[in-house]
Amino acid sequence: MIPLTDIKINNLKYGLYVVSTPIGNLGDITLRAIEVLRLSDYILCEDTRISKNLILKYNIKSKLISNHKFNEKKNVLNIIKVLKSKKIVSIISDAGTPTISDPGQIIINECIKNNINIYPIPGSSAVSASFSVSGFSEKYYFYGFFPQKNKELKNDLEFLSNLNSSIIFFISSKKINKAIPQIKKFFSGRKILICREMTKFYEEYIRSNVDDIKIFEKIPKGELTLVLSEKYSEKNFINKLNESDKKNIKKMLKTLSIKDITQLISQNKNISKKEIYNYCLKLKNEK
Repeated sequence: MIPLTDIKINNLKYGLYVVSTPIGNLGDITLRAIEVLRLSDYILCEDTRISKNLILKYNIKSKLISNHKFNEKKNVLNIIKVLKSKKIVSIISDAGTPTISDPGQIIINECIKNNINIYPIPGSSAVSASFSVSGFSEKYYFYGFFPQKNKELKNDLEFLSNLNSSIIFFISSKKINKAIPQIKKFFSGRKILICREMTKFYEEYIRSNVDDIKIFEKIPKGELTLVLSEKYSEKNFINKLNESDKKNIKKMLKTLSIKDITQLISQNKNISKKEIYNYCLKLKNEK
């Protein structure tokens, strides 16, 4: 008996297919996504120039239709007509999964109103990719892009700062320096992972404590994904200073400040800063 997943899908059901595409490296696409795109009558995409790189690499002949945030409302009625005529239509974004801080919600909601089938074709997402390498709490809240208006940003960050879960943001590299002071203000005591150019040649992952992050001297290139850890409290820290740690602290006190020692040890071990600081203080006072 041939498993259902092994049957060649040359007779897709009519409807809209929400297809995830690579977030950088064109090799990060599923076999099913390629097959669905090849069998689609039309592919809705944000920027046809960007999507052509993927289309040409995998020899996909389907017709591309520009569908971005400035024209998706105008497009929607014509797309619904096409779908009602029993055509297969896929929607992709420039990178990652459509509708996740990208166009797609308008056409999907119109399909729901018109009882048109919608099928997800899962794959790459900057959200899951960044979170998978964070090492933070498995519960996370995805916010999306930082808002433009300062008042809205302040209100949202104040709300988010009370969530005891990991939090994921998208932000333009041009706006990161403006955002850093706000992040430090509202998320002090947490850890942060800054992901740049994920899956691409110059990909970079910057790990730090929120309180230690500094303004970038040179604006980084590419779109950034920020992952903030859950809140840390004393009960989050499972380890205590052992004898080896205490000996190292005694040595470090000869050349480093209490603040530097506290930061250094807390970054590498799951020990509260308070415990490290108090032990350093105790040694200082004993002299």
